Amino acid sequence: MVQHIDAAAFQRMVIHAAASINAQKQPINDLNVFPVPDGDTGTNMSLTIGAASAEMKKNRYDSVGQAAQGTASALLRGARGNSGVILSLLFRGFAKAIKEKETMDGRDLALALDFGVAAAYKAVMKPAEGTILTVSRLAAARAAGAARETDDLEAVLEAAIQEGQTALADTINQNPVLKKAGVVDAGGKGFLVILQGMLDELRGLPMPDSAGEEAAAKEKAEFSEMAEEEITFAFDTVFIVRKNDPDVNLDPFRAYLNSIGDSLVIGEDDEAFKVHVHTNTPGDALNESQKYGTLELAKIENMRTQAADLAAGRKAQSTDDLEAVEAELESGSAAPAKAAPEKKFGYVAVCAGEGLETVFRDLGVDRLVGGGQTMNPSTQDILKAIEATPAEIVYVLPNNKNIIMAAQQCIPLCEDKKVVVLQTKTVPQGISAMLAVDPEASEEDNTAAMTEAYGRVRTSEVTYAARDSDFGGFAIKQGDYLALEEHQLFGTDQDLESLLDRLAHAHTHQEAEFISLFYGEDVTEEQAQKAEAIFAAACPNAEVSLLPGGQPVYYYMISAE
Repeated sequence: MVQHIDAAAFQRMVIHAAASINAQKQPINDLNVFPVPDGDTGTNMSLTIGAASAEMKKNRYDSVGQAAQGTASALLRGARGNSGVILSLLFRGFAKAIKEKETMDGRDLALALDFGVAAAYKAVMKPAEGTILTVSRLAAARAAGAARETDDLEAVLEAAIQEGQTALADTINQNPVLKKAGVVDAGGKGFLVILQGMLDELRGLPMPDSAGEEAAAKEKAEFSEMAEEEITFAFDTVFIVRKNDPDVNLDPFRAYLNSIGDSLVIGEDDEAFKVHVHTNTPGDALNESQKYGTLELAKIENMRTQAADLAAGRKAQSTDDLEAVEAELESGSAAPAKAAPEKKFGYVAVCAGEGLETVFRDLGVDRLVGGGQTMNPSTQDILKAIEATPAEIVYVLPNNKNIIMAAQQCIPLCEDKKVVVLQTKTVPQGISAMLAVDPEASEEDNTAAMTEAYGRVRTSEVTYAARDSDFGGFAIKQGDYLALEEHQLFGTDQDLESLLDRLAHAHTHQEAEFISLFYGEDVTEEQAQKAEAIFAAACPNAEVSLLPGGQPVYYYMISAE
């Protein structure tokens, strides 16, 4: 049994935990009951703790308290979706409890878990049973009981996980939706995978291989196939080393590179070897390589910025563009990281789709953050947009219920601007809020007007079923068309026009004066015009307008006022 740990051991535990949930994120995603494609729990939790893993790999800490603080800070900025935010809160309280500790034993761990639960419950407005909160609370309570019997850290952590597994199994009975679907809570499952990864590291078990065979076979990432938030390690690093010894053993080097990155491929002959790896610390990889020979050539590219460029329809920068980038920097045209206030109000909105971006820009939004369903931006992504907005008061429009908590974490992080997060849950709500802006009004009046405006909006959405499901009385098959009203399932159909007609005859649209249809990237203009005609015929008393949204995942977003 492991009695206590130091900072280095804690760092390895976090790295192992991140690898564990990354390896199991899809099974956790599959626990999501609602069949709509969205920012799934496993992906969000994996990306969140992945940020902490990257921090642990590039830094050294003198005490376990400092390592925990570094973990909590990275989790906060990397938090994605509600599950990621709650995970960051659990580690924030954890870090607070052991802030002054050089090492950590079982009693310290129990106290830290308890502090974490308190921080998470305090931040959630309406804590629900049968969730990650329940699982973490009961696991922490069992850890406290075990710590009264022993201060052995491994024993206390094992006891917490065992109780957590029992609590997780019971979530199916605490939540009627989970019970009907026959699954346990995804967030609770993810939390236990993380704790188990930490325990596995204590016990010396091998770390899961997070790089799939397909990824390992590619020398260069296919950026068009991935979203920015799916990139755990930022730098695509390729280099060639001339061997000092033709018989040199590269196994230690391979193990080192696996510890600081993924997607590793090493090819070699008698004279040289070539490395491809994705890592957040390419300099470390290059320095380590020189123990095995002479570095001849290196190429490093930032995959996150390349993915963002492609998602926005721009040419992705590569090392071929170095001369042009250098000229731009020398001319002073690069945008500053922080913008000094030039006006009273500024606005940041989250959305995906060229058409929607254009609408928000036309309404006066200063900065746009790419994201929405399937693409939950991190707290750090939103914070960067806030800091780049040249205003004293910055309004944030999350436009998605799974992004609100991540946006709210920016409020205490932004030191030189006041941040106001409006709880817009859909893009149409965000648009309505911007239409109500009065630049000459006071903050209080502006906030009240925007809140009242988005509160009048009723949003319907049409998408597809990502999985088979028995939900809300509907037997849903993967690929069926789904219509949602205010995030509640309205109906399903295998014929899109039939479903649109039923939706148009719903009470929400029959009573509306204005109806706006934003059609997505997978809908042709001709198809969209047919949808407009359906609503115009079904809602003769409403003014129906059609706009290209370009949004992914959702064929239509429909606003009714």
